[in-house]
Order: sequence, then structure tokens, then C-alpha cells
Amino acid sequence: MEALTLGPAGTYSHRAAKAVADEVVFTDSKTAIVEAVASGEYERGVVPVENSTEGPVTESLDAFAEFDVAAVRELITPIRHALIAQGPEFDVVASHPQALAQCREYLDENYPSATLESMTSTAAGVERASEDPSVAAIGHPQNAAEPSSASSQTESGDATDSDLRVVAEDIQDQSSNATRFLVVAPASERSEAGGKTSFIVYPNVDYPGLLLELLEPFADRDVNLTRVESRPSGERLGDYVFHIDVEAGLYEERTQAALAEIEAIAEEGWVRRLGSYDSETVLD
Repeated sequence: MEALTLGPAGTYSHRAAKAVADEVVFTDSKTAIVEAVASGEYERGVVPVENSTEGPVTESLDAFAEFDVAAVRELITPIRHALIAQGPEFDVVASHPQALAQCREYLDENYPSATLESMTSTAAGVERASEDPSVAAIGHPQNAAEPSSASSQTESGDATDSDLRVVAEDIQDQSSNATRFLVVAPASERSEAGGKTSFIVYPNVDYPGLLLELLEPFADRDVNLTRVESRPSGERLGDYVFHIDVEAGLYEERTQAALAEIEAIAEEGWVRRLGSYDSETVLD
């Protein structure tokens, strides 16, 4: 099976996708992943949706509202950030903006004069460090031993020797830092089986107490909500789409009853059931 995810090789998205498919293909857009799966071009896509310290990945949420796909699996990837460089002396630290933010306290304390440079991915930062001894990167510790691959479009082969080394490990400010990915499939593969369910609600109305009305059907049935996010609908100012995750499967009567109430509330808009799925933690 082929899976599409964010590249280049060596990113946390790549590490998550390897738990899903034998062959991993890369793109530089979360929206492109969801669109390609919705169109049937790829069987699976692996999309980051939330980080425990930096919050929601809004581009992914907006893509779920735009394209009809099924969520079939949840992957939790603990984030281990290492400082990677050719040597102990450097002037610039290059990485993805989220990685830089997740290591802010460490960098402020240990490298207060270093210039922080935003890159498109952690792997791109590692490649930059491999080309320039004045640059350090933030990435997974294994990136120090992996080949440069920022221009690769498919999964690389075996790792090769590198001039890079790990200067410091586990430099993330929060030891519990983790990223949540959803594995998406064509809408025809949507399942009612699983311990969690994701759905999207566009009420297309606005009045006092609307959000409370959308949440009460789950509270009344003792269904735990694990995430509620609002995103602008793009239709008009102050108009929102709600992304809701619950700890219950679509096969459960309590979930079906709650969603029936929500669909009645949103009769002027729509409700999209992404599907039910199980969660697992991916370690490497």
C-alpha cells in the first residue's frame, strides 16, 4: 500500500506514515494529501492534526471540511527533538517553526545569541546543517545518521554515513510533547467501528447558546469529548465550522442518538462523519 504524507524523508510525518504503508510518497501540503485521497489517487494519507504543546493544525482541519474522506486510524507520535550539527559551534538553528517553538526554553537558555531560521520541515533543517557547519538543526536523533533527502519524492533507501552528530538529545521543553496524526482513506472506507469518532458540524446558523446545544447531546449520554475546535467557514464573518472528537464509536447507540440531535440542530447546514477508528502510539 502507498501512503501520501508531508515530506521530505525523515520528518515526523514520514515516521508515522511508515507504520501505515510499505511505500511512502511525499508532498509539501496537508491540503494536497487530503485532496489526493478524496480523489482516489492514493489509498491512504497521513495528516498531522494536533500537537500537545502547539495545538491544532488548522490547514488539516480546513481540508477535512473541504474534501470528503474517512478517518480510519489515529497515530500518536511522541516528539523527541535533538540538536544536530557538524560540531559544537554554530550561529544559526534551523528547523520547522513548530520545532523551534517546542524548544524555545532550551534555546533561550543555552544558545541565546543564535539566530533562529524557519524551514519547511525538520528534515529540511537537517539538510541545511549538513551543508553548512555554522548551522545546527532540530530534528529526530536518527536524522543525524540519515542521508540528505530534502529533494526526495519517495522514501529513501538505507541510511548512510553523515558528517552530522547529535549535540544534545531531548531538548523539547515538554517531555510529554506528542503529535497526533489521522490516517485518511477514501470516503467509501468509512467505518463505524472504533473507540473514537471524528465529525464536522456546519450549523449555518448563529444564536446564543448554539455551541452549548451542540455539546449537550453528548454530555447527556456520558460521551466524553476529547477535542472541540472552531474554524471560520469562509462564508461570512463570524460563521464557523466545528470539529468534534468523541471517545465513542459510531456503532454505539448513544453516539447515534447524539448525532441525530446535532443533525436536527444543523438542518440548515451539514454534518460530516469522518468515521470511527482506534488509536495507537508509534515509537521508533
